[in-house]
Amino acid sequence: MKKIVFLFFLLCYNISSFSQTASEIITKSDDKMRGETSYSEIIISAVRPKWSKDMKLINWTKGSDYSVSLVKSPAKEKGTVFLKRKAEVWNYIPSVERNIKLPPSMMMQGWMGTDLTNDDMVKQSSIVVDYSHNIIGLETIQDLDCWKIELIPIEDAPVVWGRIIMWVDKSDYIQMKAEFYDEDSFLINKLLSYNIKNFDGKKLPSKMEFIPVEKKGQKTIIEYLVWKFGVTIPDKYFTSQYMKRLK
Repeated sequence: MKKIVFLFFLLCYNISSFSQTASEIITKSDDKMRGETSYSEIIISAVRPKWSKDMKLINWTKGSDYSVSLVKSPAKEKGTVFLKRKAEVWNYIPSVERNIKLPPSMMMQGWMGTDLTNDDMVKQSSIVVDYSHNIIGLETIQDLDCWKIELIPIEDAPVVWGRIIMWVDKSDYIQMKAEFYDEDSFLINKLLSYNIKNFDGKKLPSKMEFIPVEKKGQKTIIEYLVWKFGVTIPDKYFTSQYMKRLK
Protein backbone atom coordinates (compact mmCIF):
# COMPACT_ATOMS: atom_id res chain seq x y z
CA MET A 1 0.00 0.00 0.00
CA LYS A 2 2.82 2.45 0.85
CA LYS A 3 4.42 1.79 -2.53
CA ILE A 4 1.11 2.47 -4.28
CA VAL A 5 0.66 5.77 -2.40
CA PHE A 6 4.24 6.81 -3.20
CA LEU A 7 3.81 6.02 -6.90
CA PHE A 8 0.52 7.97 -6.93
CA PHE A 9 2.15 11.10 -5.49
CA LEU A 10 5.12 10.70 -7.83
CA LEU A 11 2.75 10.52 -10.79
CA CYS A 12 0.87 13.62 -9.59
CA TYR A 13 4.18 15.47 -9.17
CA ASN A 14 5.30 14.62 -12.69
CA ILE A 15 1.93 15.66 -14.16
CA SER A 16 2.01 19.01 -12.32
CA SER A 17 5.63 19.56 -13.38
CA PHE A 18 4.63 19.37 -17.02
CA SER A 19 1.20 21.01 -16.74
CA GLN A 20 2.58 24.18 -18.32
CA THR A 21 3.76 24.02 -21.88
CA ALA A 22 7.40 24.71 -22.67
CA SER A 23 6.38 27.79 -24.68
CA GLU A 24 4.44 29.20 -21.71
CA ILE A 25 7.46 28.72 -19.45
CA ILE A 26 9.89 30.37 -21.88
CA THR A 27 7.47 33.26 -22.46
CA LYS A 28 7.04 33.89 -18.71
CA SER A 29 10.79 33.74 -18.19
CA ASP A 30 11.49 36.12 -21.07
CA ASP A 31 8.74 38.55 -20.02
CA LYS A 32 10.09 38.62 -16.48
CA MET A 33 13.52 39.79 -17.61
CA ARG A 34 12.12 42.41 -19.99
CA GLY A 35 8.92 43.77 -18.45
CA GLU A 36 6.93 46.30 -20.45
CA THR A 37 9.87 48.66 -20.00
CA SER A 38 13.15 48.40 -18.11
CA TYR A 39 16.21 50.40 -17.11
CA SER A 40 19.46 48.79 -16.01
CA GLU A 41 23.04 49.65 -15.17
CA ILE A 42 25.52 46.84 -15.72
CA ILE A 43 29.20 46.02 -15.70
CA ILE A 44 30.45 43.72 -18.46
CA SER A 45 33.87 42.18 -17.85
CA ALA A 46 35.82 40.37 -20.56
CA VAL A 47 38.18 37.95 -18.77
CA ARG A 48 41.17 36.49 -20.57
CA PRO A 49 44.13 34.41 -19.29
CA LYS A 50 46.49 37.42 -19.32
CA TRP A 51 44.18 40.45 -19.14
CA SER A 52 40.68 41.68 -18.37
CA LYS A 53 38.52 44.60 -19.45
CA ASP A 54 35.54 46.21 -17.68
CA MET A 55 32.81 48.23 -19.36
CA LYS A 56 29.90 50.05 -17.75
CA LEU A 57 26.65 50.32 -19.69
CA ILE A 58 23.18 51.77 -19.29
CA ASN A 59 20.33 49.90 -20.98
CA TRP A 60 16.75 50.87 -21.77
CA THR A 61 14.19 48.40 -23.18
CA LYS A 62 10.60 48.54 -24.30
CA GLY A 63 8.99 45.14 -24.77
CA SER A 64 10.86 42.80 -27.10
CA ASP A 65 11.06 45.16 -30.08
CA TYR A 66 13.05 48.08 -28.71
CA SER A 67 16.31 48.28 -26.76
CA VAL A 68 19.21 50.70 -26.58
CA SER A 69 22.55 50.41 -24.78
CA LEU A 70 24.95 53.26 -24.00
CA VAL A 71 28.58 52.60 -23.07
CA LYS A 72 29.67 54.87 -20.18
CA SER A 73 33.21 53.56 -19.70
CA PRO A 74 36.07 53.01 -20.42
CA ALA A 75 36.90 56.33 -22.02
CA LYS A 76 37.93 54.76 -25.33
CA GLU A 77 34.44 53.33 -25.94
CA LYS A 78 32.42 55.95 -24.04
CA GLY A 79 29.41 57.16 -25.99
CA THR A 80 29.11 54.04 -28.17
CA VAL A 81 25.45 53.11 -28.64
CA PHE A 82 23.69 49.94 -29.83
CA LEU A 83 20.05 50.22 -30.85
CA LYS A 84 17.52 47.55 -31.69
CA ARG A 85 14.38 48.86 -33.36
CA LYS A 86 12.15 45.95 -34.38
CA ALA A 87 14.12 44.15 -37.13
CA GLU A 88 16.76 46.89 -37.41
CA VAL A 89 20.02 47.04 -35.44
CA TRP A 90 22.12 50.21 -35.35
CA ASN A 91 25.52 51.12 -33.91
CA TYR A 92 26.65 54.69 -33.18
CA ILE A 93 30.44 55.16 -33.09
CA PRO A 94 31.37 58.50 -31.44
CA SER A 95 34.95 58.59 -32.77
CA VAL A 96 33.65 58.98 -36.32
CA GLU A 97 30.22 60.39 -35.36
CA ARG A 98 28.43 57.88 -37.55
CA ASN A 99 25.37 55.65 -37.29
CA ILE A 100 25.89 52.25 -38.88
CA LYS A 101 23.05 49.87 -39.66
CA LEU A 102 24.25 46.33 -38.95
CA PRO A 103 23.39 43.72 -41.59
CA PRO A 104 22.24 40.22 -40.50
CA SER A 105 25.67 38.85 -41.43
CA MET A 106 27.23 40.83 -38.55
CA MET A 107 24.95 39.55 -35.80
CA MET A 108 27.20 36.56 -35.01
CA GLN A 109 30.31 38.74 -34.73
CA GLY A 110 31.81 39.42 -31.32
CA TRP A 111 30.59 42.40 -29.34
CA MET A 112 33.35 44.86 -28.32
CA GLY A 113 35.99 42.27 -27.51
CA THR A 114 33.76 40.12 -25.27
CA ASP A 115 32.44 36.59 -25.73
CA LEU A 116 29.00 38.03 -26.49
CA THR A 117 27.80 38.41 -30.06
CA ASN A 118 25.97 41.43 -31.43
CA ASP A 119 22.84 39.27 -31.33
CA ASP A 120 23.38 38.42 -27.65
CA MET A 121 23.65 42.11 -26.84
CA VAL A 122 20.62 43.45 -28.68
CA LYS A 123 18.61 40.19 -28.72
CA GLN A 124 17.51 40.61 -32.31
CA SER A 125 16.43 36.98 -32.36
CA SER A 126 13.72 35.98 -29.86
CA ILE A 127 13.76 32.82 -27.76
CA VAL A 128 9.95 33.09 -27.70
CA VAL A 129 9.13 33.75 -31.37
CA ASP A 130 12.03 32.24 -33.30
CA TYR A 131 12.22 28.83 -31.61
CA SER A 132 9.98 25.87 -30.89
CA HIS A 133 10.11 24.63 -27.30
CA ASN A 134 10.00 21.23 -25.65
CA ILE A 135 10.43 20.14 -22.02
CA ILE A 136 13.01 17.36 -22.03
CA GLY A 137 13.49 16.86 -18.30
CA LEU A 138 13.71 18.20 -14.77
CA GLU A 139 17.03 19.02 -13.08
CA THR A 140 18.32 20.86 -10.03
CA ILE A 141 20.59 23.86 -10.64
CA GLN A 142 22.10 25.58 -7.58
CA ASP A 143 19.51 23.91 -5.32
CA LEU A 144 16.62 25.17 -7.49
CA ASP A 145 14.25 22.78 -9.25
CA CYS A 146 14.29 23.62 -12.95
CA TRP A 147 12.59 22.66 -16.17
CA LYS A 148 15.11 21.57 -18.80
CA ILE A 149 13.83 22.94 -22.13
CA GLU A 150 15.11 22.42 -25.65
CA LEU A 151 14.76 25.29 -28.13
CA ILE A 152 14.91 24.48 -31.85
CA PRO A 153 14.86 27.26 -34.50
CA ILE A 154 11.70 27.45 -36.57
CA GLU A 155 12.12 27.38 -40.33
CA ASP A 156 13.66 30.56 -41.81
CA ALA A 157 14.04 32.20 -38.36
CA PRO A 158 16.85 34.82 -38.21
CA VAL A 159 18.81 33.03 -35.48
CA VAL A 160 22.49 32.30 -34.95
CA TRP A 161 22.18 29.09 -32.91
CA GLY A 162 21.24 25.64 -34.16
CA ARG A 163 19.86 24.61 -30.76
CA ILE A 164 19.61 25.96 -27.21
CA ILE A 165 19.10 24.01 -23.98
CA MET A 166 17.76 26.18 -21.15
CA TRP A 167 17.15 25.46 -17.46
CA VAL A 168 14.34 27.61 -16.00
CA ASP A 169 13.61 27.75 -12.26
CA LYS A 170 10.13 26.37 -11.50
CA SER A 171 9.31 28.86 -8.74
CA ASP A 172 10.38 32.21 -10.17
CA TYR A 173 11.02 31.45 -13.87
CA ILE A 174 14.68 32.41 -13.59
CA GLN A 175 16.93 31.36 -16.48
CA MET A 176 19.55 29.56 -14.39
CA LYS A 177 21.61 28.01 -17.16
CA ALA A 178 21.75 27.81 -20.94
CA GLU A 179 23.82 25.91 -23.49
CA PHE A 180 24.22 27.15 -27.05
CA TYR A 181 24.91 24.74 -29.92
CA ASP A 182 25.84 25.40 -33.54
CA GLU A 183 24.08 23.92 -36.56
CA ASP A 184 26.19 20.73 -36.25
CA SER A 185 25.09 20.28 -32.59
CA PHE A 186 28.51 21.18 -31.16
CA LEU A 187 28.35 22.97 -27.81
CA ILE A 188 29.84 26.46 -28.28
CA ASN A 189 28.88 28.56 -25.23
CA LYS A 190 27.44 28.19 -21.76
CA LEU A 191 25.54 30.80 -19.75
CA LEU A 192 25.41 30.44 -15.96
CA SER A 193 23.38 32.65 -13.58
CA TYR A 194 24.32 33.43 -9.96
CA ASN A 195 23.55 35.65 -6.98
CA ILE A 196 19.76 35.87 -7.14
CA LYS A 197 18.57 39.26 -5.85
CA ASN A 198 15.36 41.23 -5.63
CA PHE A 199 15.27 43.85 -8.37
CA ASP A 200 12.21 46.07 -8.22
CA GLY A 201 10.08 43.26 -6.78
CA LYS A 202 11.44 40.52 -9.08
CA LYS A 203 13.88 37.74 -8.21
CA LEU A 204 16.56 37.82 -10.91
CA PRO A 205 20.23 36.87 -11.22
CA SER A 206 22.58 39.75 -10.49
CA LYS A 207 25.51 37.97 -12.10
CA MET A 208 25.82 35.93 -15.29
CA GLU A 209 28.84 34.23 -16.83
CA PHE A 210 29.07 33.61 -20.56
CA ILE A 211 31.69 30.90 -21.17
CA PRO A 212 33.08 29.69 -24.53
CA VAL A 213 33.64 26.01 -23.83
CA GLU A 214 36.74 25.54 -26.01
CA LYS A 215 38.62 28.63 -24.80
CA LYS A 216 40.27 27.84 -21.48
CA GLY A 217 40.44 30.69 -18.98
CA GLN A 218 38.14 32.88 -21.05
CA LYS A 219 34.68 34.21 -20.13
CA THR A 220 32.51 37.29 -20.02
CA ILE A 221 30.82 38.34 -16.77
CA ILE A 222 27.65 40.44 -16.73
CA GLU A 223 26.81 42.06 -13.38
CA TYR A 224 23.61 44.03 -12.78
CA LEU A 225 24.01 46.98 -10.43
CA VAL A 226 20.55 48.50 -11.02
CA TRP A 227 17.51 46.89 -12.66
CA LYS A 228 14.15 48.68 -12.70
CA PHE A 229 10.89 47.89 -14.45
CA GLY A 230 7.85 49.86 -15.56
CA VAL A 231 9.91 53.02 -16.01
CA THR A 232 8.89 55.84 -18.35
CA ILE A 233 11.16 56.01 -21.40
CA PRO A 234 10.77 58.66 -24.12
CA ASP A 235 10.07 57.15 -27.56
CA LYS A 236 12.95 59.19 -29.01
CA TYR A 237 15.42 56.98 -27.11
CA PHE A 238 14.68 54.21 -29.62
CA THR A 239 15.36 56.22 -32.78
CA SER A 240 18.59 56.26 -34.76
CA GLN A 241 18.48 60.07 -34.88
CA TYR A 242 18.77 60.29 -31.06
CA MET A 243 21.61 57.79 -30.57
CA LYS A 244 24.41 60.37 -30.41
CA ARG A 245 22.45 62.43 -27.90
CA LEU A 246 22.05 59.73 -25.28
CA LYS A 247 23.73 60.56 -21.99
